[in-house]
Amino acid sequence: MVTKVLVVDDSGMVRQQVRRALSAAGFTVVEAENGAEALSQLTEHPDVGMVITDVNMPTMTGLEFLERVHEERAEHMPPVVLLTAEGQRQLIERARALGAKGWVVKPFKADLLVAAVRKLTLAARVEAPLSSSSLTGHDAPSR
Repeated sequence: MVTKVLVVDDSGMVRQQVRRALSAAGFTVVEAENGAEALSQLTEHPDVGMVITDVNMPTMTGLEFLERVHEERAEHMPPVVLLTAEGQRQLIERARALGAKGWVVKPFKADLLVAAVRKLTLAARVEAPLSSSSLTGHDAPSR
């Protein structure tokens, strides 16, 4: 199963760099230029397995996007990594509190980003909740 990654950045060049690295590693990539567009992409692509987002973007920042995803999809939130030039401790702590799984500072090394995406998407698949009906092939008994 190929994992779909949503890449959110207002820089077309950064999106292109991330897309090239992830596509070469076998991931499918969808893109958005800001947080508002990313929310639409999540609706259009409910099978997104991971999000990589910038912090400072027009219209809706990466942290505002993360807040909305956390509020609306806390139970089914894909792993989110922030890819940004920002490294302020306060921003990192806020992002973690909202469920972000990582923080990568630009400029980034493509192989390290791909390794992080592989690790987080694998962990998300392993942690995915299984109902007893999915384990046995039968409906779980009512209690």
